[in-house]
Amino acid sequence: MALPSQTQVLIIGAGAAGLMCAATAGARGRAVVVIDHANKVGKKILMSGGGRCNFTNMEVLPKNYLSDNSHFCKSALARYTQWDFIALVQKHRIPYHEKKLGQLFCDNKAQDILSMLLDECAQAGADIYTLCDIEQVTALTENDLPMRYKVKTSQGTIYCESLVVATGGLSIPTMGATGVGYELAGQFGLPLKPRTAGLVPFTLSPAQLAVFSPCVGNALDVSVSCETTNGHVSFAEAMLFTHRGFSGPAMLQISSYWQPGKELEINLLPQLNLFGFLSEQQKARPKVLLTTIVGELLTKNIAQCLCDYWGAQWNGNRPINQYTPTELQLVATQFHEWKIMPAGTEGYRTAEVTLGGVDTNHLSSKTMEAKTQAGLFFIGEVVDVTGHLGGFNFQWAWASGVAAAAYV
Repeated sequence: MALPSQTQVLIIGAGAAGLMCAATAGARGRAVVVIDHANKVGKKILMSGGGRCNFTNMEVLPKNYLSDNSHFCKSALARYTQWDFIALVQKHRIPYHEKKLGQLFCDNKAQDILSMLLDECAQAGADIYTLCDIEQVTALTENDLPMRYKVKTSQGTIYCESLVVATGGLSIPTMGATGVGYELAGQFGLPLKPRTAGLVPFTLSPAQLAVFSPCVGNALDVSVSCETTNGHVSFAEAMLFTHRGFSGPAMLQISSYWQPGKELEINLLPQLNLFGFLSEQQKARPKVLLTTIVGELLTKNIAQCLCDYWGAQWNGNRPINQYTPTELQLVATQFHEWKIMPAGTEGYRTAEVTLGGVDTNHLSSKTMEAKTQAGLFFIGEVVDVTGHLGGFNFQWAWASGVAAAAYV
């Protein structure tokens, strides 16, 4: 199928936001063409949620999003809610289930969501072209109306009335991520907020990794926090020790707020008053070693490793009745308020999202259109709106795609 010479709506990027926009605009009766440089569409949809696609969340609130303008996401999220997307999933009879914290996943596989979007696009008459690289985008003059843009691609040149940029961010370059959306924003004078990897595992220094190597593969529920310019942020979820550092939901969440050179504070036993518990154990089990008792609360490996690491502060590992109250308080404080400075993060290679992007102050929150460039729209991850882990980034993709689709 040859690329047509013109269309009403041209969408660059066949990911979550682009496909949602295409299906919705097509259903309005608009002629829609979607182009993508990859060989297959929706690759990040297919790999998301461990292959089961965490497609939205039962509780979507503006506080679940990071943006330099915290109000920007409110309009789109209010007009296309999680319930709207759930209704679409139910219409296509896709079985799904709720995991913890309101996260919704497919019962079977992520392909169900991608197939649903492609079916919606097909029903709406939206045409999709893969292996189609952008070579040049030119804004046309008033004399060329209604056509506003000339887009030269590897499959030919196409003219369009509305151009929608749904190119995603820089995360997971092996899946085909590029910075073309940011380049287009820059070409048309839209400022960009600094971009960094978000929802990404932390790395530790070689010396730190050597200390914690016995813990690799062990996971536990923690509360992790860090200081930001806007105050204290914390998340209570699972943490995983890895060969490179720390991962797991708690660490991915806090990574979006952490700044290099800053410490993390980890509470390894957030549900317990460790000092009170150890004081009780002194009476109930006086001859039992400290590491044995802590090992029953955490894993044996983590308890042994950390007690060895911090043991100098409380004079080594002894039967619990040999510790003074001051020493027990030191033990408790260390496990409740573990301060550690990561070496960095794993970066875009494994990041789930890209923080930053197109400055929302230069877009309409109602339409996603550039305020100074008629007919140019930005949706999804390319915009400076980043969700927490748990289906929030997909919900932003759906909502921003629908918002633009009503006006393209």
